Amino acid sequence: MARLYVLLFLAQIFLAATALISCLSAEEDEIRTLPRLAWVLIILFFPLVGAIAWFLVGRPVRSGAPGGGWRGGGGFAENRRSRPAAPDDDPEFLKSLDADRSKQDRELFEKWEEDLRRREDEMRRRESGEESTS
Repeated sequence: MARLYVLLFLAQIFLAATALISCLSAEEDEIRTLPRLAWVLIILFFPLVGAIAWFLVGRPVRSGAPGGGWRGGGGFAENRRSRPAAPDDDPEFLKSLDADRSKQDRELFEKWEEDLRRREDEMRRRESGEESTS
């Protein structure tokens, strides 16, 4: 029985410490219901109740999720949800990359062709020069 009390006490301390760290690291304007100082005092004086209250009522709403907080189930299907496209998912951006790449490839190909023609002309001149001297 004593082990159970020790385990519950450690769990309470861990929960209170986690709530305190979360409260102190949250942005001041995102904390709900009460000011930060009030939450810190509640968590310190009433560790179990204060920590649970912080996580349920005081903690900032996650800004990463669409519509504010966590959404379980419902909502839009993943493929219908409007999200900003990353550059590698944006079709316009990918088209511009393809166009740039095609332009660079054409320019390189034209330089190679020009170089090849120049070398062929030089070879013909050498061959015609060698034939006339022989």
